[in-house]
Amino acid sequence: MKLILTQQVSGLGEPGDVIEVKDGYGRNYLVPRGFAIKWTRGAEKEIDSIKKARSAREIATVEHAKEVAGRLKSIKVTLRTRTGANGRLFGAVTAADIADAVKAADGPDLDKRRIEIGNPIKTVGTHRVSVRLHSDVSATIDVDVVAG
Repeated sequence: MKLILTQQVSGLGEPGDVIEVKDGYGRNYLVPRGFAIKWTRGAEKEIDSIKKARSAREIATVEHAKEVAGRLKSIKVTLRTRTGANGRLFGAVTAADIADAVKAADGPDLDKRRIEIGNPIKTVGTHRVSVRLHSDVSATIDVDVVAG
């Protein structure tokens, strides 16, 4: 099945890339979740608009990505959430929450789709989160989740 990616998918590619995947994976996972659209000649024209939007919000060079990674290492990210007994959260910390906390800590403006949370954050404490800044550069952030 031939598809056009609309979002970054680890292991497959960037938005605007034309990929070839097995029918079941494309039909049951990528298309329903909005990660990809079916390839047609008309949809081929959408690739240009997807790539223009991507270049507007993407970190363009490896040097700029390394600079942003350096800024991320120097900031302290603290996230206040509601907790229950034994330090358990009501719900989980999302990538959007982390992006907002980084911005509030005078950090760079991050795209929430670039933030990778390994295991769901559901407890109070310090958690390590990875951020894909560029295809060659990634950074890690220590997020302190405290009861608020």
